[in-house]
Amino acid sequence: MTGSRLAVDVGGPFDDAVARYEAAVPAFPAEQFERLADWPAVTELTDRLAVHGFLIYWRFQADPLMGIAGNTARCQMYLMGNHVIAERMYRHDPAVMLYAPLRTVITQVAGGPVRFSIDQPSRQFASFGDPGIAAVGRELDHKLAHLLEVLGWPVPPELAG
Repeated sequence: MTGSRLAVDVGGPFDDAVARYEAAVPAFPAEQFERLADWPAVTELTDRLAVHGFLIYWRFQADPLMGIAGNTARCQMYLMGNHVIAERMYRHDPAVMLYAPLRTVITQVAGGPVRFSIDQPSRQFASFGDPGIAAVGRELDHKLAHLLEVLGWPVPPELAG
């Protein structure tokens, strides 16, 4: 099964979209997790921090670097996920970490709309051919749809159901 990139126009200025996304999906506080000694504590802290289901593990603003080559498009890249959810797939096949956390981008070409893009989680994880992994992938579709609703951004029909 192949991946399926979802892209939605989010409206408003680029910097506002980035700020809204980062407010809804907080940064992963590695130093807090490094002090924990057991999985129940990890789960409790994750549930408390990831209010809308996800944390940001990494971010990179691509446009300053790409601007050196003369590009004018804006692009903020992220790795977004939830390690507690990922663990439920990892126990079946650690290769799921190829797609977990999820890659997301907020982009804008000069004069164009601000767009949020992500590969559909269920399509990525179904490629492993394991029903347990596929079920978690579908759950991630629902969590992603909820996040988009919270942000007030369109929910692609592929995430419904």
